Amino acid sequence: MSFEEDDAVILHDQHSEYDGDEGTVTQVIENMFGDATYTVSFEDGQETGVPEDSLEAAEGDNDEDADDEA
Repeated sequence: MSFEEDDAVILHDQHSEYDGDEGTVTQVIENMFGDATYTVSFEDGQETGVPEDSLEAAEGDNDEDADDEA
C-alpha cells in the first residue's frame, strides 16, 4: 500500500523514538527505481527517509470504506 501526503500513518521502526506513534505523511520521495520513501511529521518532530514497509495506515484514515459498509 502506498501513501500520499496528508495520510495518517503509524510508524513501526524499533530504532526510532517515534516507534508506534501516529503521524502525518508530509512528503513522498520516489527514487529512480520506483520505490518511495516518506517524511512523516509527529507532534514533536519528524522522521525522514521512512520506507513504505515501516508504515501502517492509521485507524479511521480510510473513511470512504467505512461509509460503504454502513
